[in-house]
Amino acid sequence: MDAHVLKSIVRPPQNLIRQLAAFDTATVHEASGGAGALSSDIKPVDPLSRLCGPAVTVFCHPGENLILHKAIYVAEPGDVLVVTVGGYEEAGPWGEIMSFAAQVRGIAGLVMDGSVRDSRAIIDMRFPVFSRSLCIKGTTKDSLGLINHPIMIGGVPVHPGDLILGDADGVVVVARDDLAKVLSACTARTEKEIKIKEELKKGKSTLELYGFDKSLEAKGLKES
Repeated sequence: MDAHVLKSIVRPPQNLIRQLAAFDTATVHEASGGAGALSSDIKPVDPLSRLCGPAVTVFCHPGENLILHKAIYVAEPGDVLVVTVGGYEEAGPWGEIMSFAAQVRGIAGLVMDGSVRDSRAIIDMRFPVFSRSLCIKGTTKDSLGLINHPIMIGGVPVHPGDLILGDADGVVVVARDDLAKVLSACTARTEKEIKIKEELKKGKSTLELYGFDKSLEAKGLKES
């Protein structure tokens, strides 16, 4: 077996993936105890994009993309390709054809800490791509990288099979073994926010509902 490419990974149960996909990234991040949020400069090419699925992790050398072509055919339907190029932005190792190939394979999307190109085509085909920036410069295919090894991306460690959730606000990672716990916390948080909205409709303030009025009073600020 090629040590560069590990094809067998453990993925989360589909029912947990489907349930967590219903929540936004901010809710999942908060429900995770404030953990898992990738650097805020990794954003969707199309703000309407959403993705949720198990991570197939990729280490790609800056300015290269050979291992990315391989990763498309290692990933299974529903997986998310999570790629680090070490933050290198002066090349576009991912573009229209690779997005199309991944879409044909049923891959759920791409998250990369570098640049992509062909953004208009990617938006038009509605393939979710999250990246740091755009760059039209090409790449070489001279060196291998790694597939399904632990990586660091956007300041967060990602292991193969971790859950990746992305939307207009950014990307959050949930460790595979923490999914059930985070799902429970997401549900509780959402139910609490529904109740808060109902109280706001009745005329209460956020200051009162969150106890901020007492904090303001303690600091010498009272309601007028």
